[in-house]
Amino acid sequence: MSLQERFDGIIAWFKQNVPVADSELHYTNPYELIVAVILSAQCTDKRVNMVTPGVYEVYPDFAALAQAQVSEVFELIRSISYPNNKSNHLVNMARMVMETYGGELPRTVAGLETLPGVGRKTANVVASIAFDVPAIAVDTHVFRISARLGLTPKAKNPLETETILSRHIPRELHAIAHHWLILHGRYICLARKPKCPDCGLKIWCAYFQNSQTTQNTKKG
Repeated sequence: MSLQERFDGIIAWFKQNVPVADSELHYTNPYELIVAVILSAQCTDKRVNMVTPGVYEVYPDFAALAQAQVSEVFELIRSISYPNNKSNHLVNMARMVMETYGGELPRTVAGLETLPGVGRKTANVVASIAFDVPAIAVDTHVFRISARLGLTPKAKNPLETETILSRHIPRELHAIAHHWLILHGRYICLARKPKCPDCGLKIWCAYFQNSQTTQNTKKG
């Protein structure tokens, strides 16, 4: 099976079986989205969704958050992983949006990456969801799943994974492809014990094929 055949089969399966896929973070506008995505780094969406209503209520927009004290934000997000860093990032991000971008969130990946606390993954998520930019965000789930399926066998880091995925996945599917892979990693292709019997992708999956070959070799 060639690499493109693997991509084509996996994409076709997702399009047929998961026609709708979106972020599990709760938000109603770009401001709430970037706050939630910054908080979600190395933290579950479930935990983030428990915390963000309080943040949105006290700080409903960039202007309000830019005026906040870091210590006050910390108290609201203290149950989130790395609350010290994230409270600093949130306040400084909002201040930069107000001071540098006139209160409007940058609409490009490059512009978003200039904001405190916003790396490549966060920028891609926000750009694709909020502004329909064709971008594939690579988090730990996407990095792991892409390699396990055999889509990115030579990728050594998230940027290389993003480059390969972007090359083989049609641009109009870049945004949803991120959600396909991340949700598949959360619920089917688990890190420690993937649910291969329940997986519709196994006929294209390099990990499954290799495991079957290993089992047959042992039986022989």
